[in-house]
This record gives sequence, structure tokens and C-alpha cells, in this order.
Amino acid sequence: MHIGFILDGNGRWASSRSLPRSVGHKKGAENVETILKSCRDFGISNVTLYAFSTENWNRPVFEVKALMKLFHYYLKKKLTLLYQENVKVIIIGDIRPFPKVIKDYIKNLEELTKNNDGMILNLAMNYGGRSEIVRATREIVKAFSDGEVRLRDVDEKLFAKYLYTHGQSDPDLIIRTAGEKRLSNFLLWQSAYSELYFVEKSWPEFNQIDLIDALNEFKLRRRKYGSLEKNEKPKRNQVI
Repeated sequence: MHIGFILDGNGRWASSRSLPRSVGHKKGAENVETILKSCRDFGISNVTLYAFSTENWNRPVFEVKALMKLFHYYLKKKLTLLYQENVKVIIIGDIRPFPKVIKDYIKNLEELTKNNDGMILNLAMNYGGRSEIVRATREIVKAFSDGEVRLRDVDEKLFAKYLYTHGQSDPDLIIRTAGEKRLSNFLLWQSAYSELYFVEKSWPEFNQIDLIDALNEFKLRRRKYGSLEKNEKPKRNQVI
């Protein structure tokens, strides 16, 4: 099973407690550790975390700097522990705008865990669904210009090979915290048939029980991918 998490509400959680927004981001990062452990315990094979979007650069400079410091700390001190837990870390997104030290830690982390065969953890950093689709389109156009791809070869299957998540299953479930009910440019291509689950709690408050509730709700969903279930007949005026 593949779960995507939109980690929303860190800053609001802190502000509601008269704390700096940076404290909320730190609390949210700590909660990532807790939820990832729960996912591993539940046998989740693939997790994607929306850590930093392409739009997050528009936040106040002091907040972006605080996030960079947080990334630096976790990439250096915490996430390397995932190697010992057999987690394979893949960074999805355009890391070029990040400071060199963060880019180096990212590359080292991917290299360190590349042969792990346990849970796959995608960290979406400077990621945007639209920019990913544009990037894939550009690469296909280049492959066509180089004679590597023929026009008749271009279909959904080929297009998916040029996405950051190539070779992985699409997310079965996307969970967003803090009461917002939208994808906010997260895995737009991959989420075409994902089940969406929204919870009012902010990310720092989201716990194992909330995860269990989401998984139980997911079990009740009927995933038909636009078709009828076996032996199901459409009713008059029924939307299929």
C-alpha cells in the first residue's frame, strides 16, 4: 500500500499556542518520525511526504530559513537512521534551489539507502505536481528530438516513466491534515484514482489512532476506477 501525506497545519498549530511558527515545524518533523514508525509497523510499503512545495518559497524569509535549518538537522542527524531500518529514501522534486550542504546531504542519504529493500520513503522537497508534469513533458520532447522515442510510443505508461515516482505504484490513499480539502499541487498525475482522506487535526496532533482511523475508512471505500463492480447493474439516472 502507498500512502501520501500532506503535512499541513504546523505553523497554525504553533500560532494557536502563541509559539513561533518554527516551533510548529519542529514539532511536525518530530511527528514524522512517529508516523513513519507506525507505517512500518502496519506494513505500509510506500510513503510519500509532502515536505516542501514549490510554493513554500513564497513564505516569509525567516520561516524559509527556519525550514532549511530543520532540513539540515534531520538530513544529517535523523534520517540517516532510516538506513538501519531498511528504508529506501527517494527525493522527489527539484533540489537545485536548496543550499549546497542540503543538496549534499540529500545525495548522501539517497546513496546510503539505495540498496535497502524495505519501505520506500519519498520525500517531496521543492516539489509541485504541475512542475513535475512539465518536466516529464520536456524530457519526452528531448527524447523524441534525439530519436529515442517515437510519437506513437507516447502513452500514459511511457509518460509515467518520466515522473519522479517511476517504477512505483500510485498512492492508494492521500491523507491531509488541518481541515483543508484540496491536493495543493501534490502528486497530480499519480493521484488520479487515490482515495482522499481529510482530518481536522493539524499535523503535529495527528497520531497513530488517527492513522488507524484513516486506514479503516480506506477499507470501507469501494475502488472501481470508473467501472462497474462485478454483477453490478446501473440504475436509471445513476451516476456511474
